[in-house]
Amino acid sequence: MVGWPTIARLCLVNMAIGGLAALPVNLFNRLMTVELSLPALLPGLLVALHYGVQLTRPVWGHRSDARGGRTPLILGGIVVTALAIVTAAYAILVASTAPGMALLLWIGAYAALGLGIGAAGTSFLALLATTTTGRGKGGAATTAWLFLIAGAIIASIGTGIALDPYSPERLVAVVAVVAAIAVLLCILATLGVERKLGPAPAPEHTALGPALRATWADPAARRFTGFVFLSIFAFYLSELIFEPFAGHVHGLSPEASTKLSGGKDGAALLGMILAGVLSSLRIGTLRMWAVAGCLISAAGLLALGAQMSLIASSVTLGLGNGLFVVGAVGSMMVLSSEREGSTGVRMGVFGAAQAIAAGLAGLIATGMLDLIRLILPDTTAYATVFTLEAALFCAAAFVALRILGQSPASPPILQPGE
Repeated sequence: MVGWPTIARLCLVNMAIGGLAALPVNLFNRLMTVELSLPALLPGLLVALHYGVQLTRPVWGHRSDARGGRTPLILGGIVVTALAIVTAAYAILVASTAPGMALLLWIGAYAALGLGIGAAGTSFLALLATTTTGRGKGGAATTAWLFLIAGAIIASIGTGIALDPYSPERLVAVVAVVAAIAVLLCILATLGVERKLGPAPAPEHTALGPALRATWADPAARRFTGFVFLSIFAFYLSELIFEPFAGHVHGLSPEASTKLSGGKDGAALLGMILAGVLSSLRIGTLRMWAVAGCLISAAGLLALGAQMSLIASSVTLGLGNGLFVVGAVGSMMVLSSEREGSTGVRMGVFGAAQAIAAGLAGLIATGMLDLIRLILPDTTAYATVFTLEAALFCAAAFVALRILGQSPASPPILQPGE
């Protein structure tokens, strides 16, 4: 086991992943849809490709279990992710003059993005799950996601400021700097961590097939995988349309919508901190944060669809998202590490369910949006998607009440001195 300073340093990996992942989902999606006037379904398909490739997460998780070394997969994955992000930005530059080439570059970049994030993210979470025991796992998970959101905020707001005034050439230069910083952060984050932990536990199964079957044979793992799918599907349904919504309905510029997205992530960060502080005082459980987060997120979405204050609605949505993440991901971290030697595989299975849900959510949201906008005003089209997402969040809250009630993830998330 390692101390909290080392855990915090390791979580810089998640900060890098969050910063890089925020760009294609938010900024690139908006630029394709608004500035390039492309159908919203195109970035939806590309992001679905990126998530579809992440079905390889169980493979990366098992590989890190079997090899006993997760750092090479983390660093290799983040380098691939950084190169993919720069390539996607370059494709935006050439899209107006060579759309065919841009499409090919986007397909390759988003596929590589899925491979990179799958390898780096799964290996990071598996490594993090081995750094603490008992209640400390929830604290480590919360710290990791605080860093993830912080990375998304810094990248979104920082990129928005650096892009003023916007030009495709400026976009490529700014994204290249962000990618380089992310790689350096990961090198610093992982330096010497695995040496402190000592030898990794022997894997439960040396082959991938038996390891996956053993994980799926666990009823708790199966039920939680279903909850992950439903809740993440709701979580990501508005992800690809939030910035286009700010542009189409509220007339915000690219830099302004990027800053708004960063503000929403800032509210999510506040929600995580709030849940962590209250939990350290033994107030609340992971189930409570999951349920409350789902319901508050639903309220924010309904407010967005009703054309209420854009800032207040976005903050409400972000706050609910932050509380939800603490409950859901904290539970994931505890459940994934219940059996030594299979942490990577379990994390990979949960990650694969998350990837399927996120990819489907992007496709359905963007496809619905394109179809509804053909016959109805933009405000009605976006409101329809937001209302559907709110209903799914309410359903996820009900499921969380049922399956997380007796979960081993119910102890407080943060404990002073652990």
